[in-house]
Amino acid sequence: MVYLSRIYTKSGDAGETGLGDGSRVPKNAVRVTAYGEVDELNTVIGLILIVPEVSEAVLLRGIQHDLFDLGADLCVPVAPDESTGALRITPAQVERLEKAIDRLNEHLQPLRSFVLPGGTAASAWLHLARTVCRRAERSVVTLMQTETINQQSLIYLNRLSDLLFVMARHANDGGNGDVLWVPGQSR
Repeated sequence: MVYLSRIYTKSGDAGETGLGDGSRVPKNAVRVTAYGEVDELNTVIGLILIVPEVSEAVLLRGIQHDLFDLGADLCVPVAPDESTGALRITPAQVERLEKAIDRLNEHLQPLRSFVLPGGTAASAWLHLARTVCRRAERSVVTLMQTETINQQSLIYLNRLSDLLFVMARHANDGGNGDVLWVPGQSR
């Protein structure tokens, strides 16, 4: 459990921050960027949850908890013997996303064009979350080019962006209200 008695520590005033293993790194380190973008994604999902017509609130709240787990996973470098007891994203968390994708996608019509972000407010916010998720995923890929990470972290973000896309379509009257791209329309 987390216990915070003080919010400011002054330990980051020189541009460094502490990782979960106690090591110090610059605040612009790739690892910090990666879990910072996961935090941003979690915030966007929090905004989605206040949109009146949003469905799947329980699923989204669970994802927010998973994203805190993911941030904790990324905050603690993988140890060679991995005996740290660090919180790691698991295949079961990825599987929950896959089941949700299958359940929601089952009722959607196949796509015949790319979907423009928009339609309902809920759909637009879900598309924003999808793009933030993809950015976080790219940062995790950058991190894994130089450091070992829990591969489930990357898989989780990949599935989550797919789920957010399906949820955005679902929020547009089951895809019937999707705004479709018309190539060359504004020439």
